[in-house]
Amino acid sequence: MVKKIFLGLLIYLVFMLALFPARVAVQLVPLPPQVKIAGVSGTIWDGIAGIVSLDKRMLEQVHWQLKFLPLLTGKVTVDLAVGSRATVVSGKGLLSWSLSGVQAQDLRFEAPANFVIGDARLPFHTKVDGEVSVIVPQLQQGKPWCNALDGKVFLNKLNVTNQFGDYPLGNIHLALACRNGELVLSTDEKSNGLGVQGEFTIGENNKLLVDAKVRETPEQPKDLKQALGFLGKPDSEGYYPIRYSGVVPGL
Repeated sequence: MVKKIFLGLLIYLVFMLALFPARVAVQLVPLPPQVKIAGVSGTIWDGIAGIVSLDKRMLEQVHWQLKFLPLLTGKVTVDLAVGSRATVVSGKGLLSWSLSGVQAQDLRFEAPANFVIGDARLPFHTKVDGEVSVIVPQLQQGKPWCNALDGKVFLNKLNVTNQFGDYPLGNIHLALACRNGELVLSTDEKSNGLGVQGEFTIGENNKLLVDAKVRETPEQPKDLKQALGFLGKPDSEGYYPIRYSGVVPGL
């Protein structure tokens, strides 16, 4: 009789855990004040949130599938999908968290530029319009940023305006990599129509190091061509230096 009662309780607990409502789980979790979740349905293993608000950024149709086997090794692994083709922001990927940090595989994310920038105050009253697409086959968190990273960033129909002029920059392709724990974005003239090539490195405490150069091209906006002279003197190949060392603007 005792064995039957124990077995019955065990089966009950298993079913209770397997069918535990996601809505109840969200109510029990102490979320940060800037995070708000609404329209939750499903279970903790396979659920969906109609709206997730992250510090004034809104995500729609956030669907997750929690993997069981990685939990046995102390790792939380979630197959995550955000939005659809009909929503402003969309993305998907396999995300994992453990004591060693965050990992991601086959990550894809698409959003307007103003969603990515948020309320950050850019210098010179700068405003940015366009679309941002990120594709990351592999990411492993480290110090200060990463241990491993392989990916691409596509800036589509990028347009920048500030107090100095209007700069329709078009489409720009950046490669993502990790070097000595720092985040490295690189581009060349084949990846943009602006005559820019070089690297942008983000290190500890959001320190930004720019080591690049640019030369005049027929595709460049008029205001950009006129501003090249402020970068100094061109070299023998017509390249103007772009050097910057400081914090990431707006952070």
